Amino acid sequence: MSLYQHARDGNAERLRDAMGSDSAAVRKRAAEFLGEVADEGDQPSIDVLLRAATGDEDAQVRGAAVDALDEIGEAALEQLLSELTGTKGSEAEWVTARKFARALQADRPELRMAAANALGRLDDASGLQHLVDALDDEDPRVRLRACQACGTFADPRAVPGLTERLDDDPRVRRAAANALGNIGTDQALAPLLDLLDDGDESLRRIAAGALGKANNPEPVEPLARALGDESAVVRNAAVYSVIELLSNVPTKQSHAVRDQVVSELKQADDATVVEPLVEILTDGQQSRQRRNASWILGRVAEPESETAVEALADALADDDPQTAQFAATSLKSLGGPIVEDRLLDRLGTEHPEDARAKAVFVLGQIGGQETLNRLEEFTDDESPAVRKRVFSAVSKLRAGGP
Repeated sequence: MSLYQHARDGNAERLRDAMGSDSAAVRKRAAEFLGEVADEGDQPSIDVLLRAATGDEDAQVRGAAVDALDEIGEAALEQLLSELTGTKGSEAEWVTARKFARALQADRPELRMAAANALGRLDDASGLQHLVDALDDEDPRVRLRACQACGTFADPRAVPGLTERLDDDPRVRRAAANALGNIGTDQALAPLLDLLDDGDESLRRIAAGALGKANNPEPVEPLARALGDESAVVRNAAVYSVIELLSNVPTKQSHAVRDQVVSELKQADDATVVEPLVEILTDGQQSRQRRNASWILGRVAEPESETAVEALADALADDDPQTAQFAATSLKSLGGPIVEDRLLDRLGTEHPEDARAKAVFVLGQIGGQETLNRLEEFTDDESPAVRKRVFSAVSKLRAGGP
């Protein structure tokens, strides 16, 4: 049975057995799983991890054991610190940022790693500068954990040190990029622009996903270029960030940014853009993002795009009135037989009254003879709002257009 299956079953005993494997890769993976499965009351697992963190011959296994103890909880991490420093119990008193910070100067890298993890756990800003200093540690495992800890603080003071780590070991680079994304200020995000062209797919994804937090339009063009990335996850992250960027830029810049976004998105592959926009519109939790997705779809999707038309037609019933209104406007802009068919399908009384009224309004703008014939069936509709829209739409269509 695989280590994954043991972890899924919560079988800590089997995972502990795997820590005795001759394979360093197996021991490392077992340590990682023990960190997920064990809790602070599982002393046998903690003891196994303590032995690995302090005595395993492989540096990666020792690092995985340190992280596992950190994941189990503060008490397990305190045991490790006590073990590494030769103190026991309350003598160590490691539960202060000051003493964790002092441990960052220890000779043993595993102790410095544990101290960086611990400082990241503490809600104590006094530890930040010590973590920033640790970004220059000689051991990449310590630098990695210092980057991760700085990311939890999300403090702009860490930006210069994190930026320097973007030229480091691959894992350190990713941790530094994630931390800069968590900080999210324009100063923190600026170094990520260059990462959109990096050879590391993970770094491109991290950068593309973070740049939507910017409060200026500078990332629009680089993100638009990322829509042509060979990686689907990078392309998807770029679209999400473009939508988020529209929500974040100052109002006085929003029109110019919108025009630029539409121009750039139109040049991208339709499937690359439409799929994530539809996902945002249908599954997004923030109304401002759904509004922007609804608005943009009408300007970048093709009228033959069934997924886009279906999502916009469904959005006519959105709880957010502006999203519903933008959906109606976008459907009017798209027009075409598919839009007519989908809107005619939504005229039944099983659909919300306001959505039906919006569907009739759009049909009055784009419909042909078949639509006119169908709308005439609703002149006696039970809804006053729908009847009003029907009379207006029928009049326009009989006159030959809006």
